[in-house]
Amino acid sequence: MKVEKLIANIRNNRLPASEQREQLDLLATLNRRHLAGRDGDPELDGQIKAMETAFRMQSEAMETFDISREPEHVRKAYGDSPFARSCLLARRLVESGVRVVSVYYVNGSNQPWDTHTNHDDGHKKLCQDADQPTAALIADLKQRGLLDDTLVVWGGEFGRTPYAQNEKDQKAGRDHHHTAFSMMLAGGGIRGGMTYGASDEFGLNAVEDRVHVHDLHATILHLMGIDHERLTYRYAGRDFRLTDVSGDVVKKIIA
Repeated sequence: MKVEKLIANIRNNRLPASEQREQLDLLATLNRRHLAGRDGDPELDGQIKAMETAFRMQSEAMETFDISREPEHVRKAYGDSPFARSCLLARRLVESGVRVVSVYYVNGSNQPWDTHTNHDDGHKKLCQDADQPTAALIADLKQRGLLDDTLVVWGGEFGRTPYAQNEKDQKAGRDHHHTAFSMMLAGGGIRGGMTYGASDEFGLNAVEDRVHVHDLHATILHLMGIDHERLTYRYAGRDFRLTDVSGDVVKKIIA
């Protein structure tokens, strides 16, 4: 896929990159004079640096977003679906120094996993499409020495009910379900080859080593080197923090 189709206005149709660079160099000179005349105003300085950073990001994105630069065997390992190309692009972004990358699963629908109807057939196809690029991403990061300091978090905000949801003239689906569902974490200090927690025999409720979403967030923040309890502030009569008012680091899953 061409980079122009991924990012709007990524190319300047009238000026080559070299002339754009000359314009920015001139603008930088004028900015420095303007900044000096305002006694190094930090807000102005921050705005100038932000605009320069934006240009560098745009120019470097031209190469990073061009997944056709990847060898054929690498592209084949990921597959050729929209999600597969997104996973490959995610690895390229991580490799180029991007600190946080989000891949949103799209395959013919903005919310294909929201299977209120035709759940079994729908999820079978979705899993077939998602498994290959997910595995390829983790393997690729590991092979390049990037997995140790890259945390991969795979999941959604809830699961699906273990019982059927029937709609008229439709194949059975599954409703939203938040009391027992799974998240996958890999790399970034997570212990490999293990599962943590368990549901009851019906898959209805988490009953063993339960992990609240605040616990998950606390653990992710810990792996990023952030103490989720440190930033606490009082508002409207109670304390708030990065994990609201609860959450514990799940130490048993950390390597």
